[in-house]
Amino acid sequence: MSDKGRPSRLGPELWDATPGKWNADEDDTLVCAHVRQETHDVKSFLFRTQSPRLFRFRPGQFITLELEIDGAVINRCYTISSPPTRPDTLSITVKRHPGGKVSNWLHDNLKPGSKIKALGPSGDFSCTLHSGPKYLFLSGGSGVTPLMSMARTLYELGEDHDVVFVHSARSPRDIIFRHELAMMTHGTSNFRTAFVCEKQGEARDWSAPTGYLTLPLLKSIVPDLAEREVFCCGPEAYMANVRAMLRDAAFDMAHYHEESFSFERQGVPLAESAAAGAGAEAPGRSFKIEFTRSGRTIDCRPDQFILDAARAAGMRLPFSCSKGVCGTCKSKKLSGQVAMTHGGGIRQREIDAGMILICCSKPLENITIEK
Repeated sequence: MSDKGRPSRLGPELWDATPGKWNADEDDTLVCAHVRQETHDVKSFLFRTQSPRLFRFRPGQFITLELEIDGAVINRCYTISSPPTRPDTLSITVKRHPGGKVSNWLHDNLKPGSKIKALGPSGDFSCTLHSGPKYLFLSGGSGVTPLMSMARTLYELGEDHDVVFVHSARSPRDIIFRHELAMMTHGTSNFRTAFVCEKQGEARDWSAPTGYLTLPLLKSIVPDLAEREVFCCGPEAYMANVRAMLRDAAFDMAHYHEESFSFERQGVPLAESAAAGAGAEAPGRSFKIEFTRSGRTIDCRPDQFILDAARAAGMRLPFSCSKGVCGTCKSKKLSGQVAMTHGGGIRQREIDAGMILICCSKPLENITIEK
């Protein structure tokens, strides 16, 4: 029996036919089905579609939430913590940040039955794109979420990969998914976990390492470090420390992959973005920007960012920081040239392959974008 106020999905329409794939361009509304308290300041939010649809994504990808908070529309990206092996639902796991406008709003307001708008899934941080016989997952704090999606996927598919999951937290009470990770460790011989906590806190029986992750400690946990495909996610300082350790170990960084989870940046509210896109007309002609997937073609001035022009034209596209830092708006450019000044949210090899960040790209001619 469903909870009061929560619509049931156990009707015949779910079982009598195979649901189609969820497409945010056609239906961008997700319904909160369940809220689970993971730690004292972390919650997981489980979503489903309004009518039966299946989620298709790679483990490690993220979705972009479009939320109206205090009269302003704010976009935030959250990595998906659930695995694609559970296609009827999708979950994100959010840590409450002091002063965090979006994380606090989600913790305080999102309840079963609540509806939100979302875009995606997006992103290329996934073990399915860089497969290997051995994996090392390194996470700090709530950076555990994309790696948990990967771990759950490998576990539920029964993949016989050698996985070592090393998670760093402030204290034992802050370890997200601690009990589930322990269950996964006991459920397979090729999955191992190790926790490193800054302090013992109130856990008097804590016997695992305390302090910070160091290269000697990492080598003691993973003696065959050089043989592994490494995936890392956590605060910027944590990932910088990991990169430094791996370089000191002469690790081949071609087998290192990372994702920033810090999406609590102050993105540009819709009103501000629209105002920026509706400024005084610059002299000269506009260029045509064609979006092949949506079938839309818009005008964009030479002095205007493509994202601003698209939003002014009523298009809804994933973005977060609006400063070329987070990489959320990364898109494939099929033709044309742009002037792009980014803040590190795109790699040179991606630029060489034709990718651009539309939030910080201005057209130099007519542009065709695969989006």
